[in-house]
Amino acid sequence: MSSPEPPTGTPGPDAPTWPTQPTYSNLGEVRAQLLPSKACRPRAPGPPPTDPQPLPPPLPKKTLCRTRSLPTHRVPSASPALAPAGQPRRPFLGSHSVDESQAASDKAWPACPPAEPHFGSLDTSLGAPWYDLHRPEAMRTMLEARQLEGVRAVRARLRARLLGGHPGPCQPGHGFRLLDHSPCVESGDALYYRMVRVGDEAWHMLAAKVSKPGAEEPHPWGLELQASLAPHFNLQGLCGPVPEGALPDVPWRGPVVLAAEVPELTVTQWLAEAGRRQRPEEFPWVVAVLLLQLTSALEHLEARGAALAELRPENLLLAAPRGCAAAGPPRLLLADFGRVRPRPPGPPGAHALQLGRLLRALLGPAEPCASPLAAGLEALAARLGRSRPSAAQARGALQALLWGPGPELHRQGAPLGPWLQVRRALLVLHLAERASAGEALGLEDWLCCEYLAEATEASVGRALALLWD
Repeated sequence: MSSPEPPTGTPGPDAPTWPTQPTYSNLGEVRAQLLPSKACRPRAPGPPPTDPQPLPPPLPKKTLCRTRSLPTHRVPSASPALAPAGQPRRPFLGSHSVDESQAASDKAWPACPPAEPHFGSLDTSLGAPWYDLHRPEAMRTMLEARQLEGVRAVRARLRARLLGGHPGPCQPGHGFRLLDHSPCVESGDALYYRMVRVGDEAWHMLAAKVSKPGAEEPHPWGLELQASLAPHFNLQGLCGPVPEGALPDVPWRGPVVLAAEVPELTVTQWLAEAGRRQRPEEFPWVVAVLLLQLTSALEHLEARGAALAELRPENLLLAAPRGCAAAGPPRLLLADFGRVRPRPPGPPGAHALQLGRLLRALLGPAEPCASPLAAGLEALAARLGRSRPSAAQARGALQALLWGPGPELHRQGAPLGPWLQVRRALLVLHLAERASAGEALGLEDWLCCEYLAEATEASVGRALALLWD
């Protein structure tokens, strides 16, 4: 049923009715017949007429208000599909539809003057309203907290990239393929062969670790500890043994375990080859970065009540860090768990003497360098033998040598808290400048973020006292 002149509006409560005349047979009318009648809108009883009747006169036309957009600072209620419960939405400068925004509310929003640009979202993200601008101390505290938060955020992202893609343990459905029949690296007690492990959804390049004939029998306590450790950037991780019969033609005999990282050379080989090719002014920096990674691994062992009985450069492996430029410093991996024992009781410096000897061995092949960093490393080598610091204390001293503060600040007795705040602010700016230029951050940036994210005024003071007192 249709009307020669379709209505332009819906009848209101005061619209006239015709009790004896038929009404429009539209969807709304059918729905109204199926629903209970409201008391405020009575309907005429009786069955609908069956005889054709003349059409009623057209309903009075009502003027429809078109949807208008008004500028507003208020945010319409977010639908559950767009904003999860408990998660605030950022205010924005835009418009809302009058019919949509007022449909669920009896009150219309008050008219607003033309909106001016505002920075409400920036204020929310900074966590400080504008009235704090009149409180410089509060603003400074807020900025210091945001700088520290930014350093920690960069550290977390770099850590995820450098440690990402860990292969995990071997599963029954994995397939294996040997890439080379000659070892890629020969360490003091093991040979390493490159392999590929193929799974259902991914493949990983691993290293088959084969014990050298005649090598010293490894201590089972250290091997059990290695198998139980969570992934660590500077500790060799294992993925389990190669299943028997998985590789029919291999150049070794006996059981073989799979290492998560493929080494490229040992520290001994680096000293003989790459170390001698380094420029004199760059060599102390690379040595400090390598030793910093080693102290991080030894600190993790000491925290687990373990100690390395003998620190040998031929069993310290170097690998290319994931996602980093080839020209950067390598990743150091401690792989000699066969010589790991329970840490004996006594002073915490179980590795201090060995670290001092290794540092002197690393500095020995290089040409003499008069840089402040080289002098600081020489001073640290002497302090390691005398003061016997823990691996954590030695790591803090290396961080101070690499990224400050220097001995001048220590001699002046300057406060270290403001230095840390300024150093964090400068680091955030430096990383932003490099990122805007398209430069990828690397291992050194992550290590620097680790330092400034963890450092306190007390820890920096202890590091400077170990170096220069």
